[in-house]
Amino acid sequence: MHGEYKVPGGKLVVVDFDVNDGVIRNPRVAGDFFLEPDEALGDIDAALDGLSAASDAKQITAAITAGLRHDTVMLGFSAEAIAVAVRRAMTDATSWADYEWEIVHDSAVPPRTHLALDEVLATRVGEGRRKPTLRFWEWDESAVVIGSFQSVKNEVDPEGAEKYGFDVVRRISGGGAMMMERGNVVTYSLYVPGELVQGMSFADSYAYLDDWVLQGLRAIGIEATYQPLNDIASPLGKIGGAAQKRLGSGGVLHHVTMAYDLDNEKMLEVLRIGREKISDKGIASAAKRVDPLRSQTGLSRAAIIESLKQTFTSLYGATPGTVSADELAEAEALVESKFSTREWLERVP
Repeated sequence: MHGEYKVPGGKLVVVDFDVNDGVIRNPRVAGDFFLEPDEALGDIDAALDGLSAASDAKQITAAITAGLRHDTVMLGFSAEAIAVAVRRAMTDATSWADYEWEIVHDSAVPPRTHLALDEVLATRVGEGRRKPTLRFWEWDESAVVIGSFQSVKNEVDPEGAEKYGFDVVRRISGGGAMMMERGNVVTYSLYVPGELVQGMSFADSYAYLDDWVLQGLRAIGIEATYQPLNDIASPLGKIGGAAQKRLGSGGVLHHVTMAYDLDNEKMLEVLRIGREKISDKGIASAAKRVDPLRSQTGLSRAAIIESLKQTFTSLYGATPGTVSADELAEAEALVESKFSTREWLERVP
């Protein structure tokens, strides 16, 4: 068995082992990480040897942690990272380099069409009918996009939304409401095969799929970091958030919205952001939580997107693509049957 896991923002962990009668044998952990003292590597191998091959990531992590000497120092990786590598070895896990990637950056479509395209394209990637894809959204109208399980009345102030011209739509992924003002957000979707995140927990997969954009933001001078579970942040504040949906086709939708520019007072009129939601953020007002890309870089929105596309291309060799006519037609049909209906929008009133 052979498993690999590149720790987001950290080092590569490689695990090789045999499985005899359902038990891990002869494990060999390697990688470009840092570990002190040298003998700790043997401790890790010994902790893995004899574990049931059916052990989950938590059990593997606990065994490694218990087997480490008290003065062990692990830099660039962790017991959890080793556990992910072991679990990926047990599955049909793949890596970014195993695929031909496509980048789509088409003209603006209505918000509901974007949401329908997310479902259509993620489904097709899962079915093997489309290459794994990174798609940047363009907007010509504004919308509040609420999470799949959120209550409309709890998240959106209808008077504020009407005052500023924000439509209200619901996406298929969970997470929180996003105020997407035309021209003032950078939104992208990743459509990937489930095998890319095989063996990872949801939390691990968020960090793994967001790692490239952190590199892209750092390339334009932003000290971007991943904040569990689904935030992208900098020392100046939150930049954006991610959401994810795993479809029955085997495809995974992972999309991110980052604030390019933001009118904080408008946000507080459009969204109902209660004290309970921000009670663990250590701040007095939700208006102070977000620090947009424009204020941190001075770059235009278009320049930021182009830089991010270059980062992704340099990492994974992606080529330009487009949404096909039949994909768009399928999405528009889904808008009519699902995303524009009151039943969908008010599935949680």
